[in-house]
Formats: sequence, C-alpha cells, structure tokens
Amino acid sequence: MHDPALTSLPTLESLRERLALVRHADAPRLTRELARLARRPAGRVPAGALKGLEKAIEASIATVERLRSLPLRLEFDAALPITAHREEIATALARHQVIVVCGATGSGKTTQLPKICLEAGRGAQGLIGHTQPRRIAARAIAARLAADLGTPLGGAVGYQVRFNERLGPDSRVKLMTDGILLRELEHDRTLRRYDTLIIDEAHERSLNIDFLLGVLKRILPERPELRVIVTSATIDPQRFAAFFGASAAGEVPVIEVSGRSYPVEVRYRPLSVPQGPEGEPEEELTLAEGVVAAVQELDRDSRGMRGDVLVFLPGEKQIREAAEVLGKARLGNTEVLPLYARLSTRDQERIFEPHAARRVVLATNVAETSLTVPGIRFVVDSGLARISRYSVRGKVQRLPIEPISRASADQRKGRCGRESEGICIRLFSEEDFELRPEFTPPEILRTNLASVILRMAALGLGDPQAFPFIDPPDTRLINDGYRLLQELKAVDAERRVTSLGAQLASMPLDPKLARMLVAASHHGCLREMLVVAAFLASQDPRERPSEAQQQADEKHALFADPRSDFVTVLNLWKAFCEQSAALSRSRLRKWCREHFLSYLRLREWQELHAQLTQIAAELELRANETEASYADLHQAILSGFLGGIGSLEQKREYLGARGTRFTIAPGTPLASRPPRWIVAANLVETTRLYARMVAAVEPQWIEAVGAHLVKRSYSEPHWVEARGFVAAYESTALYGLTLAARRRVNYGSVAPDEAREIFVREALVEGRTRLRARFLEHNRRLRARIEYLEAKLRRKDVLVDDEALCRFYLERLPAHIHSVAALERWLKREPEQADALCASLGDFMRREVSEVTDASHPDALDIGGNRLPLEYRFEPGAEDDGVTLVVPEPLLGTLDEGRLAWLIPGWRAEKIAALLRALPKALRKAFVPVPDHAAAALARLDPDADFHAQLAAWVTQGAGQTVTAEQIAALPLPDHLRMNFRVTDARGKVLARGRDLLRLRRALRARREQEAGAPAAQHTHRAWDFGELPPQRAVERRGLKFVVYPSIRDRGDGVQPVEAGSEVEAQALLRRGVLRLAVLALPEQYKYARKAFASNRDLMLLGQGFATSKPLADALAEHAFVECFLRDEPDLPRTATQFQALLDRRRSDFGEVVDKLAAYAVDVLRELRAVRQALSQLEAPVFASAVADARAHLDALVPAGFPAAVPPLLWPHLPRYLKALSRRVAKLGGNVARDTQLARRVAPFAQACAQLGAGVRGDEVRPEYER
Repeated sequence: MHDPALTSLPTLESLRERLALVRHADAPRLTRELARLARRPAGRVPAGALKGLEKAIEASIATVERLRSLPLRLEFDAALPITAHREEIATALARHQVIVVCGATGSGKTTQLPKICLEAGRGAQGLIGHTQPRRIAARAIAARLAADLGTPLGGAVGYQVRFNERLGPDSRVKLMTDGILLRELEHDRTLRRYDTLIIDEAHERSLNIDFLLGVLKRILPERPELRVIVTSATIDPQRFAAFFGASAAGEVPVIEVSGRSYPVEVRYRPLSVPQGPEGEPEEELTLAEGVVAAVQELDRDSRGMRGDVLVFLPGEKQIREAAEVLGKARLGNTEVLPLYARLSTRDQERIFEPHAARRVVLATNVAETSLTVPGIRFVVDSGLARISRYSVRGKVQRLPIEPISRASADQRKGRCGRESEGICIRLFSEEDFELRPEFTPPEILRTNLASVILRMAALGLGDPQAFPFIDPPDTRLINDGYRLLQELKAVDAERRVTSLGAQLASMPLDPKLARMLVAASHHGCLREMLVVAAFLASQDPRERPSEAQQQADEKHALFADPRSDFVTVLNLWKAFCEQSAALSRSRLRKWCREHFLSYLRLREWQELHAQLTQIAAELELRANETEASYADLHQAILSGFLGGIGSLEQKREYLGARGTRFTIAPGTPLASRPPRWIVAANLVETTRLYARMVAAVEPQWIEAVGAHLVKRSYSEPHWVEARGFVAAYESTALYGLTLAARRRVNYGSVAPDEAREIFVREALVEGRTRLRARFLEHNRRLRARIEYLEAKLRRKDVLVDDEALCRFYLERLPAHIHSVAALERWLKREPEQADALCASLGDFMRREVSEVTDASHPDALDIGGNRLPLEYRFEPGAEDDGVTLVVPEPLLGTLDEGRLAWLIPGWRAEKIAALLRALPKALRKAFVPVPDHAAAALARLDPDADFHAQLAAWVTQGAGQTVTAEQIAALPLPDHLRMNFRVTDARGKVLARGRDLLRLRRALRARREQEAGAPAAQHTHRAWDFGELPPQRAVERRGLKFVVYPSIRDRGDGVQPVEAGSEVEAQALLRRGVLRLAVLALPEQYKYARKAFASNRDLMLLGQGFATSKPLADALAEHAFVECFLRDEPDLPRTATQFQALLDRRRSDFGEVVDKLAAYAVDVLRELRAVRQALSQLEAPVFASAVADARAHLDALVPAGFPAAVPPLLWPHLPRYLKALSRRVAKLGGNVARDTQLARRVAPFAQACAQLGAGVRGDEVRPEYER
C-alpha cells in the first residue's frame, strides 16, 4: 500500500534540509507538517502527504529563486557618503542580527541601504521592510527607489501606508510607516514576512519607533535569520546599540557615515546681555527685535555669502510678530515668508518657488526635519519650540514653549550647511547652550500611552512596565493610559482587554475615534460618525492665510453650526460632496480656493472616509439609513471624549474634568455664546488651556455614556408612601463635575439591605403605606389594641419597641423585599406566607397587663341611660391627651361636671394626689406623704357625689382650714387628669372639643344662634298655629335618650318651632318668639307706635347721628310691645289660648305705654347727647385715658342695639347712670388724677363682672349671680 522508499528517514531528512531555503513566511507551516509526518511510525507515512509536503517546499523555494532572478539595476552613487561603506555594511549584515547606521542628512542612507541589502541577497526569502515616520516620506522614497532600480512602483518596490497599498507578488522591498509594521504584528507575531527590517529615522524616537524597537528586541531570539538595521542621524547612536546588547557575534556594530555638509559659523547673540558692573542687562530685546537684529547683522557681516535666511521660532504668534517687526525694519530687497504646519498648501509651496529677492523664512520646528527649505545660507535660531507634553495631572496634551535640546539646536544649525558654508546666529548664550539637555525627551516619556497599551494587550505582549522600551515610561504615564482605556471600556478594572477593546485594537485609528465608531453603530449615527472620525484623523482642510484671515473666516462661517463644531464638519462634508457631484475637477478646485479649503486635504479626507467605511463594514458595524439626531451623534462622540467635558462657570471659563479650567478656542460660534455643558475633542495648553472641536451636550448624556465612571452618592434615604418604595437623593459626578444633584431614585436598587429595613420600619411598622394586605390589617389592629392598653396605663412599657417590630418582619420576609410592589408579587406567588406575617399578642407584648380591667379603665360611661364611649390617648402635650368622652350634642346639657370630675377609677388616686400637691404649702404639709393620703381620701369619698365638693370637705377636715369646692376646682392639674369632651352631631361630625364644659356649651349655643340667623329651611308661622309648647320632652333618637325643651325662634317674618338644649335657652328663645307673634298679631298697634315715635320732633332730633341696628322709630315700636306685653309677665304663654289671653289683657294699655316710652327715650337721648358733647371738649392728651374709659362706659349703657340690647335690670336706671357719667366728665377738667385713682379701684370689680357675664344672653339665669 505504501512505498517504503517515500517514508524512509533519509527522505524526511532531505526535506528538513530543504526547509532552510523556503520563504520565512512559509517555514512555520511547512515545519509543522514535516514534524507531524515524522511522528508517525516508520513505514506508515502516507505517500500523498509526503508528496504534497515536498511540492509545497519546492514551490516556496521556487518563489525565492524567482525573486532573486528578477532584473534590478543596482547602481550606487559614488557621491553619496554611504557608498564608501557598502562592503562594511554588507559584512556587518552577514555577521550580526542588528546593525546601527549613523549618518547625517544627505548621507544617502535612506535610499542606498535597501540596495545594499538586495545586493547582499536579502529580500527573497522575505521582504525587506523599510519604515518611515511619515506617510509622505514612505511614498516618495518608494517611488525614488523604484526609479533607481528600474522597476515600476508596485513591482520589486512597493509601499503601504494607512488605507493605501501598492505591493505585488514580485515585491522585495516594502516602504511603510512604522505604524503599519506594528499593525502587522496582530496577524504575524514574529514578522515572518520579512527577512530584513530597516528602521529609518530612529533618532526621532516617536512612540511607534520606541514600541517597534522593543518588539524587535523580543522577536530577534526567535528569528535568528532576521536582520535589523537601525538608522539614525548623528544623535546618540550608541544608545541603540546598547539597547539591543551583545550577541554571539559580538557588540552591535555602529557604522558612522559622514553626511555632505559644509562648515557653519555659530554666533551667540542672547537677547539679554549683562553689561553693567553688577551684571545687570544693559539692553533686553524682544524675540522679534532679536530676529531683526540678527538679520541686520547678517546684512553687515555675512563674510561675502549671499542667500536666504531661515528663522526658527516657537509658534504662529511669534511668527506673526516677527513678520510685523521685519516689515517695519525696511530691509532692502527682502521677502518675508511664514512656514508652519497649519499653513495652507499653496502658501507652503511658495517656499520652493524661484525668487529673485532675498527671503527670510519664519518657520516653526517643521523645518527642522520634515521639510528641507532650498537656498538657505543663514539660520537664526530662537532656541525655543513648542514641545508636546502630556499632563498626567490635567489629562491634557500641553504645548508649552520650551528651550530646545542641544541635538535639536545642532539639527537647526545643519540646515544652513547643506549646499555651502553658512552662518547660524543663536539668540541665546553659549553657556545656556551647554546647560541644555543633550536630547529632546522621546515621545514615549511625554504622551498618553493608551494606544500603545491597547496594542500591547491585544498582541499579548504583557505588562507595559516589563516591556523592553529604550526609555521605560513613567509608571504614572502607564497608569494614566490604562485610565483612558478604562474610560473607553477597552480594558476592565483588572486591566484585561475587553471584547470592545479587542474591537478597538483591530481598527487602525486612535482608540478614542475607534470607540466613537463602535458607539455610533449602537446610536444609529455611524454614517455621520465616519465623516467626523475621518476628519479628526486627518488634517483640517480649512485654510486661513495670514493676508486673508477675515475673508477665510467669513467663508468658513457658511458651514458653521452654533451648537456643534462636529455638525460644522458634517456641513462642510455635505457641501463638498454636493459640489464634487455637480462640478468638474477644475471648477471644484476653484470652489475650494474661493472657500479657503485645501483641495488635497479634502481628497485625503474623502479617501480616509472610504477606508473607514470599508473597515466598519468588515467589523459589521451597522450604518444608519436615516439622518442621525443631534443627541445620538453627540452621545457617540462623548464615548470617545469623556475626558473633554466641561461645565460653564463664569467669564466664559469652563470647569473641566479633574479640576482643569479651560476656555473655548476662538474660531467657533460657541466661543461667543458658550453653552452650559460642552464636550471637546481636544484640550491643548499653549498660553492657556484651550478646547478645540467642541459641541454643546446635556449632562444626562454624559451620565449615560460615562455610567461606568460616574461617581454616585446617595443621601437622605426615605420612604415614599405614594409610590410604595424607598427613595434617596442621588448626586452624580464625573471627574469632579456634578452632573445631577438631589435626584430622587429607587434606593432599593442601590442599597437593598438598607432599603429593606427602611421599608419594614416605615411601611409595615409605622403603617405609612397604601398596601391592602390581611396580615397588615391584623397587625395594625393588634398593635392598636396594645397601644390602647398603654394609653389606659399611661406607660410605654407594654408594646415591644420598633426594633423588635422590625425584627419580626425582617425574620419572615425574603431578602429581596424592599418595596410594596415586591411584597405584593411575593404574596401573590406564595399566598400561604401571609399567615407567617400575622403576629400574636406574645409577638408584640413585653409583659402581661393585669392592672387594666373593664372596671378600672372602662371603655364607656353611663350618662342618663346612654353609654357614651371613652377614648384614651397617651401623648403629653396633645390636645386630647388623657381620656376623652364622646358626647352627642343633645346630651351636652345633661352632663354633670361634678360627677365627670371623677374621671375613671384607675386614675382617681393619681388625680387626688396631684390636687393635694397643688394645694398651698400651708395646707399641703398636712397631707404628707401624699400617695398615702390620696389613697385614704379615695377610700372615704363617694364616687356618685360631686367630686370637688367632697374633696373640699375632706381637705377642710384634714387641714383644719376651710377650703371650698371652687378652690379645689381652680387648682392646676395636668391636662390628662381633666376629662376631655368631644361633641358630635348625629352623623358623628365633631362640632367642638375641649376640657371646659361651660365654654363648650357657650360655643355650641353661639353656633346655634348663628345658624338661626340663616334663612329658614322650614316653614315659618305668622300666628300661633303650631300647638302647645311643653316645658320639656323626653325623647330617644338614634339610640340616645335625652330631654329637649320646645320653644320658638324669631325669624323676623314669623317664628319657627325649635328644640332648645336647656331650659334657660328655651326661655330666651320663647321671649323673643312671643314678641314677634305679638307684633304680627297687632299690626295696627305697631303702625301706631312707629308713627308716634317718628312724629316726635324732639325724639328724632336727639336721635340724629345715633347709630342703631335698625331705624330708631322701628326699634322703639318693638320695645313698646316688650314694655306692654312682657315686662311684668311672670310666665310666658305656651299655648295659643294663653297667648291670646295675654294680648287681650294688655292691649288697652298700649297707647299709654307708647307715650311713656317716648318721654323716657327723650330723657335718655338728651343725657346721652350731653355726655358726648362734654367728652368732645376733652382733646388734650392728658385726658386720653379717662375719655377712653368714659366712652367704653357709655357704649355699655347705650349699645348699638338700643333699646332692645339694654339689659332689663338696667333699663329703668339709664337716665340716672347717664347723669352720673356726665358729672364724672364735668369733673375731669380739674382733677384727672382723682378720676384715674377711682377708676383703678373700680376696675377689678368691673373686670370680674364682665367675666361673670360673658356669654350670658337675654334672660339667662346663672347661679353665679345669686352668689
């Protein structure tokens, strides 16, 4: 079956030998296959597999041979310094894995090293990879090298830059950016595609170069056949050699290649030169003045050399200032040109145009390495540059102006020695130069490392702190990089790459921009975000020439959006796309020029957008079909720039993340009208910290996007009865910025255990819930029952405390129950659990209560055959603290105050003791110890008799001094030892409450009188046609037994039968009612009396200006009926017969009564007028008190309701009292002090009389008057 010859060991060994000749990229696969076959037992190797392996090996070797045989024109320019070192480099390359080639600009190392490698046989088993820091250099060098080798671009020589590639199957040399080579590590961890790598311009020490060198140091032991050439300018080449270390072949060789350069004279001209005896500066120039002075010096002394001047300045502002000063200096035949990165392409190209006049080129450090300016013979070096530095504290990229290193200064000097001898004027001292650092710190020590860390993590390169960097970055920078990645959700708290992080790492973009694209897919704005991301990843196409800044601003404003610079970018994109579709290429270029836009940069933006769109499709990011909303777009933007948020404070200054403060950079509408909250794509510190590419956002968007970073604090957890859950006030902050304050949230989702305790305490124990559950009602009744026992005892020692009640529920409820809704779901799911929540008396009581019985603490009192409920409350200070008797209004008059003063049996000893303690000291000392005497008194007194009278008699007997019941009643007592009354109507509505029975009765009587003044709802009677009015009637209504007192109420146009609450009230009502019926029964007599009074001239004159409740004639006519029919009548009529008999008996006297009343009224009014006139004469302040007292006396004698309101006992004596008052007023003029003295003597009696008579109405009889 198997051919033994094919499976013999020599055949496998021969294949193994041939493996050394295959392409390096094929070697791992073919080696694995060979090892698999070799593991099989002898004679068991399948012939087909062996033939297949042999075929694959030979195919790979054939490719190597084919590539080596390709015709290439390997010619070397003898004028280039590196050509002299060809053999030295080739020998070193054969012996060493790593060599360092050090050569100045112009030595030819960039273009000739790939040729030397090809000549040495490299580039067949793998590519010769040649890295450049910049894309434009990679493309240009590839084109130049292809031309030198006589091969088309994309043939033996190709290139790959971001989103652009020209490589073919015959490619042996590949130019690329260092970033491209790093990205290849994701799929080719040991870079098997290459047999040689040239790392060019390594002295620039960019982030990618340092990272790449570290990766190569790790790879080299695994790839002994790999060769690495590190090229550097004359800046510290030994540093690279030492980094890679010695190998078996010895130390890493450093091959020095001299550049083509001419001698340069260096002149030091510091702006400040000490001239005085104490070293003080004689003159100090500004930077612009120093530039002018240097140019003028070159005009005077250039050693016969002619050419252009290159001036190195730190920034655009300094370039503008120098250009202005140079313009004023009147330099002959001189053209001043600026040169900086943001300059338009057209303005940059002017540098390379032929010219006749001398040029002074004012440049930033862009002219130090990136661009070579032709024709330069002289350099003026300010010694300053803006050097990008990352602030770990502020999390912003700073661009401070700093002194450059010595290496950079020498690099600048070399710019004037490229074509001939030159002169370099340094605007600083030689001592300053010597004190400067030798090299500029590498980028890895002054930038955020997030992209490097993410790439390392995705490649599995381990801890960045253990990675072999040439200059290991500070731990703070590494930690800060991780923080940014955590902000982007690219790594978790343990610094492991998340699935999102892996997705971000797969995109050839800054992690922030990649994060925005992923977020855009979720927010439905990917289409717009691709435009924004491509813009941010490329150069701004908007140009702003120095001579047309205002016109450029006006054109750019056409695309501006007042809320967002990102929307401005979209507007610009939309406009360019529309013009691209409508215009020819030449007209499109014209449109770009008119709108101050770089056509080339716009095309680059378009190309980058197309590449990003392709990547998004490959990653299956969902593109939106409809236009994205502002909110969705900017929430996606926030996902990448959370560190760029800011809150407006004052003076257009923003408080940013981690305490930074910044303003919006000029050039955007948002700078003039700053929004409350913004996000910035870039924070750069120059003269101050500026935010660029900004947009207005809402704090709730920030909170949603940064939820994983937001710090939340909670305060004041509280129960919300209406919604049935525990809430708290949440405050959220991100990077020290408060996003929301005192926002109510469900506390159960934050702190479920604490919320559960609050829920149990407030809802279940305190009962503040709308939950309807059987167990809750059962426990409420049980608790109310125990609390009622405590109220009767007036001690809080029966019901268990709240902690015990909470514990009862917490032990029985599941841990997840912290709201009404959760409890309801649980009870519905497990209804049998409700029984476990029903407490017993033993669960809620601390002890048994044997001292409370129905006899000692009754729940009702028997009043006149009615069981009136008693209610207990133990809450000192409360209105109803103590015991309350609920009294229906009809029974209020039947209450016996002396009987009710006993309270309840269980409290009587306490009440007697309190009264004994309240006695005056002279009496009190006879009853010590008080509790014993109180018990003795209680045993002696009769609870069915008047309490105050009995206790007064007992105290009198014990103390040997007389004490009255009134004195006992007046002793101070705590409220709970006095019966409280709550008066209700038939429906249970509370009409009045209080502990003073007399005051309650007066209040209710006033209420009834007020109701009586309202229009009658029942029929009124104009004659006695309503039957007999018995003095009283016993009734039973709604289960109550009580006595009513029938009467009639005066309604003005008739009377209405009513039931009074007491005999006194019934008599007063009946008196007024009989008067009304008499007037109605005798209308002619009433008319006669009214006419008689109205026609009495003296009466009417005296009555003018006298305020009465009704016309004087009407009031006197009614009073005539009182005097005639009611004055001396002992018993008021209660039947129609008795009423008619009264009228018949007194009718004949009516005329005489009218005449007497008229004469009497004239006397009264005359005396009244005399008193008033006398009082009006006393205007001096000394009489004010006496006059006020006299007027009060006068108002009491002759009230507004005259004559009806005058008390019957006072009526016969009115003239005499008025004359007495008149005499008092007459005597005031001579003796005010005597009047004041007498008034003080009378005052206590008048006050006592007023208090005694308060509330008395009409003919009411009071026992106090009798005493």
